[in-house]
Amino acid sequence: MTRLNLFLVLVFSSEVWSGYLEQDQDILIPKDWTHLGRVAPTEKLELIFALKQQNIHLLEETLRLVSDPDSAQYGKHLSLKQVASLVRPSALTQKVVHGWLQSHRVTNCLTVRTQDFLQCTMTAEVAEKLLPGSSFQRYVRDDQFLVRSSSPYSVHDDVHQHIDFVGGLHRFPPKGSNDTSDRKNKTMESWHLGVTPSILRTRYNLTSTDVGLVQNNSQAVAQFLEQYYHPVDLAEFMYVFGRGFPHLCEVDRVVGTQGTGRAGLEASLDVQYIMSTGANISTWVFTNPGRHESQEPFLQWILLLSNMSDLPWVHTISYGDDEDSLSTAYMMRINTEFAKAGVRGISLLFASGDSGAGCRHFDHEINSFRPSFPASSPFITTVGGTAFKNPYKMTYEVTDYISGGGFSNVFTMPNYQVRAVKAFLKAAGATLPPQKYFNSSGRAYPDMAALSNNYWVVVNRVPMPWVSGTSASTPVVGGILALINDRRLLKGLPPLGFLNPRMYKLKGQALFDVTEGCHLGCFDEQVQGKGFCAAPLWDPVTGWGTPNYPALLAALLSDGTSR
Repeated sequence: MTRLNLFLVLVFSSEVWSGYLEQDQDILIPKDWTHLGRVAPTEKLELIFALKQQNIHLLEETLRLVSDPDSAQYGKHLSLKQVASLVRPSALTQKVVHGWLQSHRVTNCLTVRTQDFLQCTMTAEVAEKLLPGSSFQRYVRDDQFLVRSSSPYSVHDDVHQHIDFVGGLHRFPPKGSNDTSDRKNKTMESWHLGVTPSILRTRYNLTSTDVGLVQNNSQAVAQFLEQYYHPVDLAEFMYVFGRGFPHLCEVDRVVGTQGTGRAGLEASLDVQYIMSTGANISTWVFTNPGRHESQEPFLQWILLLSNMSDLPWVHTISYGDDEDSLSTAYMMRINTEFAKAGVRGISLLFASGDSGAGCRHFDHEINSFRPSFPASSPFITTVGGTAFKNPYKMTYEVTDYISGGGFSNVFTMPNYQVRAVKAFLKAAGATLPPQKYFNSSGRAYPDMAALSNNYWVVVNRVPMPWVSGTSASTPVVGGILALINDRRLLKGLPPLGFLNPRMYKLKGQALFDVTEGCHLGCFDEQVQGKGFCAAPLWDPVTGWGTPNYPALLAALLSDGTSR
């Protein structure tokens, strides 16, 4: 033990604890989880320590510059090494945190290339001493087991300023909002043949030659919580629905461990539609089943982004949770992780959710809309959902009533969208829901949309109709952006990266505007089940609208707009 470590051990032995890192974290156990009892003191846990980063404001400013087509820095993305040198925790932070862990004999830790996360293994007994207040319990939902703390945790005062949060203690996996595997067929009354790759390619004006051509392009989907795709399902899907355009029938790379059980509807949907829209483009699947009971699978995926120098240029993720169920510290740090990806030229697309504006119930029949995260992050592109006006024909699109959208209660409205959102609020005027239901100064979402209603998916060798949700629209938009990246790379241009600053400057150009329909809200006397409604140009239900591929390609196939 070095002299510094000995000093730290002596300091930390004073047992002065009062620092709660996530004071606003919801620690109520969701009703669908059953308590099985306290874990044994000797049971091994995996916890993730998010170390304080440096130069966050500089990182965000760099993201703005490399993403703004009017900036001289547009497209000049950073490498992982450059990102690491920018945000790497200070030497003091690393010494204090490492010393604190070593003082409790926690030495089995892994770090990432940016050195801002530590993933450590320890016993439950050690974890509870390290994080006073914590109490690790086992819970079960269906056949999924999980270990979480039933009470808030604290850290030593001297460590508090060096850590953002500790993962593996509180957050329970969400169920429902973007989980098509459990959602019943909501739109069976709209009987028709359903959405297939050929329907999508016709609606969004993709020809048989609009497929990937370059070798250095790739796209990805991320899956969590025992969601797997089966290669045989993908092959059958392409055989049945992939005729008329060149495509690949196999995923090029799986990052993580694929399960051997039944295929998941969510995973099958994502893989089949990103590979049929972004046809002939190398596709990766990031899979983290969260089999270690103390893991947070979404957080595990975040760690991979900080640890891999070569990543696909487009990632689509159908995952979300209510903002009010997560701590502000957690969301702010995850938001910074999205910025780290964006400055590297990576486009992150998240589903907007399937609960409309959502609804949070307070006492005395007081309600408010309930925004979702990561959909509400200002550093990602959020995708909403639409449906055909005539369910029996390929007509124009209207709002899918489940399409998530609204205004964040955590993140302020980013500059790139202020003009568009204020124009919507002014035009909507008296038709808006009462002001108490939403935060009109928050980050507004979604940013764009695509069809999310009545998809065909092959799952466990069976073609399944009527699959709906923004989990469907998100990989469709991802595949289209991957095709545009393909043409940009062919011209020697950088990938699109973080798309929003450029998309909002297009002001709806190259997109099909969606102007009809409203989504769900609170079922009470004041709003009577209605949230926001679609309107000309941007709106908090379908964003700027749905993609018109050739027009969008022409608009984005340049190095900038006004330089």
